[in-house]
This record gives sequence, C-alpha cells and structure tokens, in this order.
Amino acid sequence: MEGTFNFNDNSTSAFSDCNSDRSGEFITTSTQNRRLLISCVSDNNSDELIRRLVLDLQSCSIDQQKQATMEIRLLAKNKSDNRLRIAKAGAIKPLVSLLSSPVVDLQLQEYVVTAILNLSLCDENKDIIASSGVIKPMVRALKIGTPTAKENAACALLRLSQTEENKAAIGRYGGIPPLVNLLENGGIRGKKDASTALYTLCSVKENKIRAVKAGIMKPLVELMADLDSNMVDKSAYVMSMLVTVMEARTALVEEGGIPVLVEIVEIGTQRQKEIAVVILLQICEENVSYRIMVCREGAIPPLVCLSQSGTDRAKRKVETLIELLRQPRSSNPTARAS
Repeated sequence: MEGTFNFNDNSTSAFSDCNSDRSGEFITTSTQNRRLLISCVSDNNSDELIRRLVLDLQSCSIDQQKQATMEIRLLAKNKSDNRLRIAKAGAIKPLVSLLSSPVVDLQLQEYVVTAILNLSLCDENKDIIASSGVIKPMVRALKIGTPTAKENAACALLRLSQTEENKAAIGRYGGIPPLVNLLENGGIRGKKDASTALYTLCSVKENKIRAVKAGIMKPLVELMADLDSNMVDKSAYVMSMLVTVMEARTALVEEGGIPVLVEIVEIGTQRQKEIAVVILLQICEENVSYRIMVCREGAIPPLVCLSQSGTDRAKRKVETLIELLRQPRSSNPTARAS
C-alpha cells in the first residue's frame, strides 16, 4: 500500500473473504437432481461426467449450456479437487467464450460467472483464468448482470486481482465504476464484496483516480456516517487507501467527510478511531485550510482522550495529528490547498 502508514496487519480482518457463491440451488427436474446428487457425492464417475459437461458447454442448445454450467458450478462449489479436475478438462475456455457472447442471456451469464468464481478458488486455476481473456466479459457482468451475478463477479475479479498486472487490467476494462455502483446501491453482501475488491484494486494509483472520478467518496462517507451499518471499518480502510492521492482528499472534503471522521474519533470503536486519525492526518499534512476545518469540528478534545489509549503506534499518530492541528496557522506559509 502507498503512503506513510501500513494497515496490512489490521485491515485484512476488516474484510470478509470472497468465497464460493452464496446463491440458492437451482430448480431442476427430479432426474437432473439425481444426476447432480450422484456427481457431487461420488468420485467414481467424476472425470467422465466432467468431460461430458465440458462438451455440453459447447452445445448449440442454450438449455444444455445452462445445465452444464450449473452442474460445473455445483461440482466446483465445495470440492477443491473438482476445481482442478474441471480446469484440466478444458472447461475454462468454453466458459469464458459463453461469458463473452455478444448475445447476453442473464441467467446463463449468472451461472457462468458463478462457475468461474468457484473455479478461481483453486490457486492453480487463477493464472489460467486470468490469461483466458475473462476480465473484460467479467466486468460486463459486473455492469449489467443480475444482483447475484454482480456480487459473484466482484468476488471473481477480487480473486484475479492478486497481481499488479491484473489489477491494472481490471481498471483499464472499466471495472472500477461498476464496483463503486455496487458499493453504493448493492445489498449488504454486494457492498461488502465491492469494498473488498476496491480495497485490493486501489493499491494501483490509476485505479484510485478512477474510483474518485466514479464518485466513490459519496458512498464511503455515507457508509462511515452510519455507525450501525457494519460497513464503517471497511469503508474507512478503502478511504485510507485512496487519500494518498490529492483528488481523493479533495473529494472527501467536498462530500462532507471531515465531520464524519471527527465523529468517529469521538464515538467509534478503537479500531475505527485509529483509522479515522490516519485519514485525518493524511488530509491535514499539507493543507492548512483542512486543519482549520478539522479544528472547527472540535477534533482536539477527543484526540487528546484517544492519545491516552490504544497501541503505541496509534498514540504516536494521534500525537502527531494534535501537534499539527495546534500549529499556528501562519507557521506554514508554503502549505497550499490540495
């Protein structure tokens, strides 16, 4: 992560992992249900079944494609061995081909996104999936898919964003704005998935700028202002990632972020207070006008209280911020608005 401070030891606990899909089981006929049950509990016929399913993915029948994709998704949902078997049987290329189809069937798209997510849970599959051209159509699913497809696409992109190259590619293909939209308008699961993905992707500077341009500060400030939302920590960590760039600091202030941050310092949890301090320190370091705004919100008394609790590192950050806020306003003539 860029910037003066390293949050890695704390921030990871703020985010839930994007695991296999959480969507409900699909309705099938009794014969199909028996086939699914056998395929999921027995390894005796799994290789043969997988080969047949891969062929079915390439069928001209959309119903057959849906059935095959659904079964692959189920086979890969909970069994790690099956994820590797399915990939080795050549399923990834036809799945990506289906996802890339110019004619979008939203149900099939959801099935494919979810199947790819489940396959990506095997670390050995991630490079194969990423190099298959999946990022662009996955971003499209994130934009136009069903609510479930959007959530699972966010998780799949997170799984693929373990390299700087993939993070940059997701940004280039337009993945940041729909993640911001999911953060603002999704359900609680979607908000959590979006915040996790954005936190990872915004370690790349270009993605920070894209996120700010997409309007990320508005939902971040709103989520942080709702202390009962269970999104305060996640939103604050994403914000702490972003404010290393000037554009994010400006947007934070314009969206009314300073009063929210000061309120968190006053009544948030210990961890929330410490994150808020780091963000405030970042925006105040080179901007006298922002320091004045923070002081006017009454930040110094709760900061003094906070300086007497927490870890040694947290106390040092608080003391640095207090010292900065107490400096004479004319003592830093070179400071300028960011």
